[in-house]
Amino acid sequence: MNSTSSNNDLKRNLSSRHIQLIAISGAIGTGLFMGSGKTISLAGPSIIFVYMIIGFVLFFVMRAMGEILLSNLNYKSFSDFANDLLGPWAGFFTGWTYWFCWVITGIADVVAIAGYAQHWFPELQAWIPMLLTVIVLLTLNLLTVRMFGETEFWFSMIKIVAILALIAIGLVLVFTAYHSELTNTTATFSNLWNYGGFFPHGTMGFFAGFQIAIFAFVGIELVGTTAAETLDPNKNLPRAINSVPVRIIFFYVFALIIIMSVTPWEFISPNKSPFVELFTLIGLPAAASIINFVVLTSAASSANSGIYSTSRMLFGLAKKQDAPEQFGKLSKRSVPANGLLFSCICLLGGVVLIYLVPNVMEAFTIVTTISAILFMFIWSMILISYIAYRGKKAKLHQASQFKMPGGIVMCFVCLVFFAFVIVLLTFEKDTCQALIATPIWFVILGISYFIRSLKRQ
Repeated sequence: MNSTSSNNDLKRNLSSRHIQLIAISGAIGTGLFMGSGKTISLAGPSIIFVYMIIGFVLFFVMRAMGEILLSNLNYKSFSDFANDLLGPWAGFFTGWTYWFCWVITGIADVVAIAGYAQHWFPELQAWIPMLLTVIVLLTLNLLTVRMFGETEFWFSMIKIVAILALIAIGLVLVFTAYHSELTNTTATFSNLWNYGGFFPHGTMGFFAGFQIAIFAFVGIELVGTTAAETLDPNKNLPRAINSVPVRIIFFYVFALIIIMSVTPWEFISPNKSPFVELFTLIGLPAAASIINFVVLTSAASSANSGIYSTSRMLFGLAKKQDAPEQFGKLSKRSVPANGLLFSCICLLGGVVLIYLVPNVMEAFTIVTTISAILFMFIWSMILISYIAYRGKKAKLHQASQFKMPGGIVMCFVCLVFFAFVIVLLTFEKDTCQALIATPIWFVILGISYFIRSLKRQ
């Protein structure tokens, strides 16, 4: 463990166990628990293919990121390599946009936590659980990076056990041909194609599924922000990145196949979690509370990841003088405490949002769409950085033990896919509004970068 390095360097204190679970947690976002009901209602069983396609594309983004990070262990995150390979503007835009991505995702998560808490305490004011969540996560993150890893490890374990339990119980229901009195249907795999086939809403229904499904994957690149604090990155990062396709198939595809086999897609409510619906079907009286606890920890896990990654991104930006120098200072425990405090204060913006948009689901949709658009910008910057890396660092690519499959060709395929998803966002009113609002962020960034450049002259 590198504990003797200077006090102003991040320590490599995250073990293989932590990195694996952080990567899994990044792949199982709040979107799977919260958003899958809506995606199923839009696309029907074809949503399975939607998740597989997005997972396939993002695997190449992860591999591009992995090859660049391992080519130079001085890179602390993708903001660093964007700065080096594309220029200071790219590091500035990537770093600050990633920070903003996680702040608004964190706001969505604390808004969701407030909704879950009201399941048990209907009279509770929404701001109370939001404030408590931020204080608890801030305290845990201020202790040590290992404490973050440990917290995320156990949050992730709860999510994994819940999904494994859902798959196991679902399989038992299918093999025993369980008959539901509520829907008057029998659990069978043929439910996947007996209700209008795999594409019941045609091509447009299939395409509509991409709009919300993409949010389920935000955070998949989180393992890239742990690069500076990972023990033995040459071994642990490739292992975490390569397991992405297996995780996507297992946690997303299998879970959705089971859900739609037990309950035909027509009976799945777009406004409820299909995970809760399945457990309710089998008559577990405590099902709602059990799943409510799982989705609450899932949202807390996402918020925890957000607090971690935003503080590290601010630390990296401060080191390049792209953020106030206070964010570049570490506490005695080697934690960027100032960045953590600032990000947590910004998370409390969720309290303001709840006052402006009292409907939790409406607020959640607006915030998550903006988040998904900005994450696609980050993923695109990783791919563009890889194209530049292949041109500028050809020798490092030749020497790489972790080459990206498909190389530059797959980078362009992925970029075209992201452009396609952006076009799809114009088809729905709520996602279109978020798409129109997003450029405001880049205008603010452009003005900030211009002012910063003038100061440096």
